Amino acid sequence: MQASVLSTTWNRLPALLSQLRQSRLLRGSLVVGAGILAGNITGFFRVMVTAWFLGTHARADALAVASGPIDTITNAIINSILLSFVPMLTVHKDSARAAIFHRARRVFVPLLLAVSGFIMLFAPALITFLGPGLAREQHDEAVVLLRLIAPSIFFGGTSSLCAALLYSERRFLAPALYQACINGSMVLCALTLWPVFGVKGFAFGYTAGSALQWTLTWLASRDLRRIDPSANSTPVALREILRTPGICLVYASLISCNVLATRAFATHGGPGMAAALDYCLRCLSVVIAYLVYPMSNSLMPEIARLRGAGDTAQAYRLMDRSIKLMATASVLGCLIGIAFRTPVIAILFQRGSFTPESTRLVSTVFLGLAPAIIGWTLMDLVSRCFFALNRPKIPMFAAFLPVSVNLVVIFLLGKGSSPALLGLGLSGGLAAGFLALFAAAHTSNKVGELQVEPVEVA
Repeated sequence: MQASVLSTTWNRLPALLSQLRQSRLLRGSLVVGAGILAGNITGFFRVMVTAWFLGTHARADALAVASGPIDTITNAIINSILLSFVPMLTVHKDSARAAIFHRARRVFVPLLLAVSGFIMLFAPALITFLGPGLAREQHDEAVVLLRLIAPSIFFGGTSSLCAALLYSERRFLAPALYQACINGSMVLCALTLWPVFGVKGFAFGYTAGSALQWTLTWLASRDLRRIDPSANSTPVALREILRTPGICLVYASLISCNVLATRAFATHGGPGMAAALDYCLRCLSVVIAYLVYPMSNSLMPEIARLRGAGDTAQAYRLMDRSIKLMATASVLGCLIGIAFRTPVIAILFQRGSFTPESTRLVSTVFLGLAPAIIGWTLMDLVSRCFFALNRPKIPMFAAFLPVSVNLVVIFLLGKGSSPALLGLGLSGGLAAGFLALFAAAHTSNKVGELQVEPVEVA
């Protein structure tokens, strides 16, 4: 019996390999997955080095409050640009695509410079708002760190414009290396600069890594950027450039506010609580990245192409199958994370300044955050599908739910809550956001609202 099964599998192997070569969705997922693997390997060393030098002491709070919001803001900008421009660039070709890209670059580069400059200028007020529970020494240190990391917003945002151009041609490698560049650079700079600059070495590494990623995407997209946009007979309207990214940015900002509110709430829990939350978020980001990005980054161009061809029924079926697969994987990820959180945290972080007491604290905080794996992955996936279907208002309105639920839960819990309850509002809010999106998707499908006219390809 076993020999028969092995023989059948061996005979089908050439056909399976042929399907793999022909499946653009699967190939793209594998490339993105490889990039995420590189990012997670370097991310492990990044968190390990952070834990070794800082543990869950007060100085770790300063780094978490300074770098965490930059992570959140940069990811919001990157996701906004990718969610809006990948479908837009995918349905256009050559000169029309080049015209959209160059117009977007002229608009967004000054805006990104302004955002980085604003954060550097108003860093003291921002740290007071983002870390209201920090002691004065940690507040001042966080201000310096925030100013050092702020330029990475410009580098990350401009590299995402090139990444959108690369995604439209199904070139995933350079964009997929974003986290690997950030994490690897932080590790190198922290280890080499710690004797001289201390915790500032992490900030130098963050900015250097984002600049490296910008360089990679700029070089990888040079042939696409050189296409002459002047052959495009239809001028690109400024409204077209700003409308969808603006909606995407509202969506991403609301999701980011959900995380920022939880981090600010954690600073009232005492020294080390914000750092413990940050370690948990790092662990969650690994799981979420593996669940969401390989599928969604390859799924978006496919759904955009189906929408452009007028086959939205097939796009919806593809989206529905992806949701079922993601739901199964995310529930398993949540259960495994809860069951093995303590030994995994000890293996990953418990060394140097990260003591057994730190392990217990982070493990307790993780309990309230673990359910966020389910809501976050599912909401992110469905939102990206809606953006690819050119229906951005649905996820934008749904994004008000997570932060609203989170703020209500934080108000009810009050200061000094148990560490296990820190992530309760974040997890519950994301679950509510996904349920709203899921209901909107099936309601829209039933009444035929997902049917759109074919998009004329330039």
